Amino acid sequence: MSHTAHWGYEGAVAPQFWGQLDPAYAACSLGKNQSPVDITNAVPQTLPPIEFHYRSSRLRIVNNGHTIQVNYDPGSYISVAGVRYELLQFHFHTPSEHTFGGKFADLEAHLVHRNPEGQFAVIGVAFYVGVHNGTLQPLWEVMPATEGPEQAFPTTVNAFDLLPVVRLTYRYSGSLTTPPCSEGVFWAVMTTSLTLSRAQLNAFAAIFPHNNRPVQPLNGRVIAMG
Repeated sequence: MSHTAHWGYEGAVAPQFWGQLDPAYAACSLGKNQSPVDITNAVPQTLPPIEFHYRSSRLRIVNNGHTIQVNYDPGSYISVAGVRYELLQFHFHTPSEHTFGGKFADLEAHLVHRNPEGQFAVIGVAFYVGVHNGTLQPLWEVMPATEGPEQAFPTTVNAFDLLPVVRLTYRYSGSLTTPPCSEGVFWAVMTTSLTLSRAQLNAFAAIFPHNNRPVQPLNGRVIAMG
């Protein structure tokens, strides 16, 4: 996604100023259904299952100046209530963007999908420092320390390995967490977290000490769990 004005996480281009940087970013300050949010008091509901249809992709990784992002080959998707969303990419934030009962996770992965109508669906997965993460390690070994073009490697990655075994989710309607902060995004954050080692977290934080947008008001939205 191209951006018309420079934005970041510190100083004059920090999140609180995003809505003033460019008219295209107005939703960042004026939107009423923004993300991330604090996940608390979720309401158990019977929700349509998320069907995951992921296959391996060539490893294509980029430091875009805001995060480490893995661009995904076409053909992997999720299906929710009959709507198909293609997996475009996944990327990472530290600390987490969503908070859980007011507390941050150490890292959060976002798997970004889009349907033919241009609507986004994002799967969030929280990580806490603990056991070394074998799925992340091949990515960590090649993640670029500086901003630059996409780099391709003769290895594969499977986004399915970023999902916990238990796939209950917190769901709500929100927005992209980066400019232009577009709303109407289907959010599903896994209730079960994964782990990464302290060394793995430190390696990411050495590149991006913090790249998380602060939590936004719920404004009456209900977070469902199921």
